Amino acid sequence: MRKRSDDGETRPVSPSGTPPRQDELGRYPRPSSLEDFRRNLAAVQARIDAACRRVKRDPASVRLLPVSKTVDEGQIRLSYAAGCRLLGENKVQEAHRKWQAMADLIDLRWSVIGHLQTNKAKLVARFAAEFQALDSLRVAEALERRLQIEGRSLDVFVQVNTSGEASKYGLPPADVPAFLQALPSFPALRVRGLMTLALLSAEAERVRQCFIRLRTLRDQLRQSAPVGTCLDELSMGMSGDFEIAIEEGATVVRVGQAIYGARVLPNSHFWPSETNTRESP
Repeated sequence: MRKRSDDGETRPVSPSGTPPRQDELGRYPRPSSLEDFRRNLAAVQARIDAACRRVKRDPASVRLLPVSKTVDEGQIRLSYAAGCRLLGENKVQEAHRKWQAMADLIDLRWSVIGHLQTNKAKLVARFAAEFQALDSLRVAEALERRLQIEGRSLDVFVQVNTSGEASKYGLPPADVPAFLQALPSFPALRVRGLMTLALLSAEAERVRQCFIRLRTLRDQLRQSAPVGTCLDELSMGMSGDFEIAIEEGATVVRVGQAIYGARVLPNSHFWPSETNTRESP
């Protein structure tokens, strides 16, 4: 049995429901030195390069977004020394704390990639360089209001539910055209593209279909998107499936465990209850 975490990465789960240690499984050992991080980043980049070669793409067209959720400050500073300058975080308050603690790293930027409640919009507007999970006008309005107060703008990706799973956030593909038409009303939000989480499946072709749906939708939307709306970016693919995503057009891949190692935390950290994660109607 496997479960999907907040950023979509898959984790094996034991019959008792407790994730086994990945370092015990030997798949994602946790780095402990600068050299370890350099090695992990090089290994991920080699996988990106190989996937690009298979479909005759330029590796420079794919941006690696390291996902540092649950990673402590010491590890993040090592990854920064290894070259990481933009990091992805799921939980807004955790990301904000890290931003404050590492304010001395003036060129370190943060991308919020998890679901956002409107009452957390003020934090995102304060520190984030990018938000990859925009899927409601309520959130767009909250971000716009706070960004105007901060005197900032924000790059955003529209999250699309390409798997059709009720457990996932994101707009149904059919709702995306109208949603995009409404976004010019929020000038502080700079639309950069679309984001999705693939179906959790051991069948590569079923996973691939999620990425194909996002790329096809993006290509269709380019015909009708509002003037000034940029749809160049496709954020899709995590540690276990980013090669497939690249083969289908990903320009951003969100990779956590393959860089930072296995996460050893209780399920409740990754999969909180519905009442804790979803806003009230």
